Amino acid sequence: MRAAPASRQHSIILFELLICVCIAACGAPGVPTPPRPVVPKPVTDLAARQQGSSVVLTFTLPKKSDENETLAALPSIEIFRGERAAGASGAAAKTATQLIYTVPSALVDTYLKNGLIEFRDPLKPASLHGQDTIYMVRARASTKRASADSNIVSVRTLPVPPAPATVRMTALKETAIELGWVAPRAETAASGGIAGYRVYRGELPADAPVPAGEIADISKLKMSVPLALLGPAPGNSFRDTEFTFGVTYVYVVRTVADEQGQPVESSDSAPLIVTPKDIFPPAAPQRLVAVPIRGEQATGNGGGYIELSWDINQETDLQGYYVYRSEQPGTTGERITKSLLLTPTLRDNNAEPGKQYTYRVTAVDRSGNESPFSSPVTAAVPQKEN
Repeated sequence: MRAAPASRQHSIILFELLICVCIAACGAPGVPTPPRPVVPKPVTDLAARQQGSSVVLTFTLPKKSDENETLAALPSIEIFRGERAAGASGAAAKTATQLIYTVPSALVDTYLKNGLIEFRDPLKPASLHGQDTIYMVRARASTKRASADSNIVSVRTLPVPPAPATVRMTALKETAIELGWVAPRAETAASGGIAGYRVYRGELPADAPVPAGEIADISKLKMSVPLALLGPAPGNSFRDTEFTFGVTYVYVVRTVADEQGQPVESSDSAPLIVTPKDIFPPAAPQRLVAVPIRGEQATGNGGGYIELSWDINQETDLQGYYVYRSEQPGTTGERITKSLLLTPTLRDNNAEPGKQYTYRVTAVDRSGNESPFSSPVTAAVPQKEN
């Protein structure tokens, strides 16, 4: 038998190679595997606390998937809640939770505070009778599959007293902002009675407009410093001695009651917004002394001058001093310093020889408040010697 022509052998080889490529491309028989949905890592630091008639949940939002890949966007949040009787154990302690809220991905960042998600779950009064309320959360980056369950937290939800009413500033003093409020009626306070109050304070940004009228939702305020406990108050008044003039503060007060041996706070009172203004002048300068100086080295008219000096004021916001001069002992006269003196001394070179002058000094703070006059002193410029 004769061998096939070279061209035919070449065609056979190409055909066999094409078959091999097709087999390799097709792979093993079967249905193609769909891509796995992105699943966030589970939340592991869920915490819960009762605040007034709400439960506040806090936790860290997952940023990576369960395969340790960075999530392309913020996941949505699913919040689950359940209830069980206080002190329940065994089978009775196993409580099923139900989905109560879903926070869409687009709104998640509105719940971020100091790096944590903070979610407030308002409860009905019927749910505040001493039972244990159970919470669990999940994160979801895909409609197909959510993260695994977070850790389970339990919080004893107790009846809360009413919040104080009509919080107001009763006085502004140089060293204190004094607050007062109307106490809740005793019959509505709580079964254990009112144990006292807690005062909280936050700050608004320096350039933020101060809201007018009553504020229904304090969470709408964009505070530069969030609310923090300022101190307890046994009665319905409080003195804030740690403040700075010109800063806008937000105060809220919460009633504290004793429920089942535990202190329980009310919800926030209506907020009080205060911007304390410094209207308090420094003390009048003390021990003003006027010394006539005779000498040929004196400037101006050459006949001498008057050297003034006084004690340094102790105010921390002191800006300087003004000096006043009069030719009539019983009158204030005119200010002879165009700008504030930074030191408690002045050489008056413009007084006429032989005339007697009365001097007074005032102190001025950084808010522009001017003190009363110092005690007056009188001195005469020495006549020029012939």
